[in-house]
Amino acid sequence: MSLCRVDNDHDHGYVMHMPRSCVETTQVCTVSCDRTFDWISEFRAPFTHYTYVVGSCNGLLCLYDYWKFDYKVHFWNPSIRKFKSLPTASIIQSNTLSLGFAYDSQNNDYKLVKVEWPIDRTLQPMPPPEFEVYSLSSHSWRKAEFGISWRPNILYYSINYNSPFPFVSGHLYFMVGTIRETGQQEMHTREMILSFDVNSEKIGELPVPDDDSFKEGSSYRKHLTLFKGKLALTKDHSFRPYGYGHSVWVMTDYGECKSWNKLFFVTIEGPNVDGYVRFNGFTKYGSLLIQQKLEPIDNGKYKIENKFILFDPKTLHHKDISIQFKYPSNLVSLYVATYLESLALHDAENVVSY
Repeated sequence: MSLCRVDNDHDHGYVMHMPRSCVETTQVCTVSCDRTFDWISEFRAPFTHYTYVVGSCNGLLCLYDYWKFDYKVHFWNPSIRKFKSLPTASIIQSNTLSLGFAYDSQNNDYKLVKVEWPIDRTLQPMPPPEFEVYSLSSHSWRKAEFGISWRPNILYYSINYNSPFPFVSGHLYFMVGTIRETGQQEMHTREMILSFDVNSEKIGELPVPDDDSFKEGSSYRKHLTLFKGKLALTKDHSFRPYGYGHSVWVMTDYGECKSWNKLFFVTIEGPNVDGYVRFNGFTKYGSLLIQQKLEPIDNGKYKIENKFILFDPKTLHHKDISIQFKYPSNLVSLYVATYLESLALHDAENVVSY
């Protein structure tokens, strides 16, 4: 999962990280120094099951608790040991959904955005995704109008939910991978970026980089993230038989296609095995946090062993910080974000203390 900075106007010097595993377990949220990832403290989450972090804002975390086709969403403030469980939205169980979490600064409100789309794979024109918004201040859900044109030649699409949706300048951003019919029964994959203004609750669209090196390849390997407070795109590359790479684009002028600037391309040595390298995101200083999931042993075989590396794309210096991440080998991915203590939720209704 992505490492994202959500409190861009402050410098508190702390990050929190929390694992996403594939087993039923009580999860632990660890607080560390933001440069070295040295351990400071930890909080045990008051939830079990298959839980992952949707996002975090101002010390408040949004967790998605999924177990045996049942789901629950919670707002959790570990510093004051309180959480609030959200009411169920009108989610159709046969559909697929993604969630985004953000702070509405104009209305001093925390919002959860649910994006839902059909799982139909009949390659017939598909309707646009549906948006619903939960407001902490009203403790209720409401629908948001799509409000922009939708291409009629989209036969299939999905929204990348492997990483939290970045929150930049009051907007959440969603990467949508599509299969489009282009005539003469030909189909092509294309990406689009949808934005959600958490203040006005309006939906928009941003251009993708006009760069052939970005357009090629699977949508699964392309991610939206943050780089030093700006919206960024990354693309994973693999090189046969040995090595991986990451391309990074940053939008310097909001909404302008030409403002996508390809900052750098970094290469990472390692065996070309699916799942070997996972891009976790950027620190606020611009270093990449990379998770390597396999360690080579004899005769071309590998063992599962999580290894975490901080990589500085300017100096090309890399540092193994695995000792700071004491997670089991079944760790799927890691969520990392800046952290600060806050009183968020202290006066909210229907809050549970533990």
